[in-house]
Amino acid sequence: MTTQEKLDYWKDWLGRNEAALGDLGKRMDEREALYRGEVREIAPLTPRDRKKSGALRKTSHLRNIIAENIESEVSAVIPQPKVTARRQSDEWRAKILEDMLRNELDRLPMETLNDQMERTVPIQGGGYWLVEWDNSKRTHSTVGDVTVSILHPKQVIPQDGVFGSVEDMDAVVLKLPQTRVYIRRAYGKDVDEGEEAPEARTPDADAAEDMVTQYVAYYRNEKGGIGKFSWVQDTVLEDMEDFEARRIRKCVRCGEALEKETEKCPLCGSEQAREDEEENEELYAGFTTLNGTAIPGAAAAADERGLPVMQPTVLPYYKPDVFPIFLQKNVSVYGHLLGDSDVDKIADQQNTMNRMEQKIIDRFIKAGTRITLPDRADFRMDPEDGEKWYIGSAADASLIGVYQFSGDLSQEMQYMAGVYEEARQALGITDSFQGRRDATAQSGVAKQFAASQSAGRLESKRVMKEAAYAELFKRIAMLKVAYADEPRSIVAEDDRGNAKYEEFNRYDFYEQDEKGEWHCILSDDRFLFSCDTDAPLVNDRQQLWQEAARMYQMGAFGDPRDPDTRILLWTKLELLHYPGAGDTREYLEKKKEAQTPDSGE
Repeated sequence: MTTQEKLDYWKDWLGRNEAALGDLGKRMDEREALYRGEVREIAPLTPRDRKKSGALRKTSHLRNIIAENIESEVSAVIPQPKVTARRQSDEWRAKILEDMLRNELDRLPMETLNDQMERTVPIQGGGYWLVEWDNSKRTHSTVGDVTVSILHPKQVIPQDGVFGSVEDMDAVVLKLPQTRVYIRRAYGKDVDEGEEAPEARTPDADAAEDMVTQYVAYYRNEKGGIGKFSWVQDTVLEDMEDFEARRIRKCVRCGEALEKETEKCPLCGSEQAREDEEENEELYAGFTTLNGTAIPGAAAAADERGLPVMQPTVLPYYKPDVFPIFLQKNVSVYGHLLGDSDVDKIADQQNTMNRMEQKIIDRFIKAGTRITLPDRADFRMDPEDGEKWYIGSAADASLIGVYQFSGDLSQEMQYMAGVYEEARQALGITDSFQGRRDATAQSGVAKQFAASQSAGRLESKRVMKEAAYAELFKRIAMLKVAYADEPRSIVAEDDRGNAKYEEFNRYDFYEQDEKGEWHCILSDDRFLFSCDTDAPLVNDRQQLWQEAARMYQMGAFGDPRDPDTRILLWTKLELLHYPGAGDTREYLEKKKEAQTPDSGE
């Protein structure tokens, strides 16, 4: 197909699949508004809940139980990577991958991304991770690095009828708000079109003058790889049949490989260059990585005419062959791509709370003192005397009365408490989980048990989060092995908790088969990526310090009065990074040496 035909095809694909979503985009905006407390209209509970004009009544006071419950579920804990090797011979490689991933979590803005996903996922039922290799991120010694970002479900148009995962789709389209300057810098093209889909930025947004909507289509090509087609209205930005393939910039005249910054070929002087897709890498100079992987260089061989030539070592380039985006679900629901939304679960309770809040306010306002007077035209008060009322008869005097309207709210408050409890039970949240006072749990053990029960009901959400992070770890590892040509320095910890400096080298993940051909072992699925379930406890150092002290007092390390036991305790605390533990351990060791008699005397 021509470029114009491809553009027409993807525009048609986008229109059909976006139409299949129906009013889901509008529903997403309503969920966000409910979470922010912007919806004050009261859905009618009784026929009189509408104004005379037919419009919906509004509440003047809103208790946002939707935000309160969702915020109580937010966790700042970032799951830590765990890489398991399927073969014993790969354990050292699994350790390198795990250390590299821990370094990447520190480098990337994971705290911000996790905070955003902790709210987007329960509000909308899911959110998307976008993991890419950005070749423009360069240092003095490296070219390219992994970038991680998140996408709101409104920005992703999935293939209609596919409810499993993005990997089950033939194609998916992203709607990305970008600036004109970014488009010019990234693709070298000027776009004059206006912003086509401002709602991809925020609900009810007007088109911004300096913004445009970039559409990016990822699709499975005929070979099973991933293709990419991108455009802004009628301007095509990218068209790559296999965008994960290695592209080498070469001179048109002599075929010499060129750096992207090079304007002229250093061999023939030609200024014309092209980008060719390369499946294999040819190595003429052999080398050995720091971890011991030896890659041989060119070897002497004979060509077709029997003349001696140098045959290079051929390594196939590794390609991930996966879509760069994947979905994190809240709670899986059959027949829906996104998971179950917490906002949808308790929207009725929020509406009832709004209605009852307004009823309470109305009753408070109407409460107070009321005075009854006789209905007589000649009834008067003397303004000079102020307190004198002139009443014609005793019958009229009996009509004068004072009534106090206190406004009893006990039933309304009790009902609101029940509605609030309904909302919490729908999400599986208890007082102990929220950190509120729990009258049903009298002891610390009882409170811990109640919290664990609540945690059990919310376990599905944590499992889905850990599954998403496990996929994130796998994607980062795949991109590093595929495109990180230069060795990358990483820092880890030894058995004593001290910093240990290592090196991640993609060539460590190449092996020769029985025929002598090289291949990337990541293609063999020899590593399992998951989350370290012990990491939250390991990160809670204060709790570990207390546990070590308790075990010391109980004699788990030996006799607490023995100097060796005290040294062992401070050695453990040093491993747990207790402040000053190393100095204390050294002091106890020197003190013991001073008290030990010299065997030579």
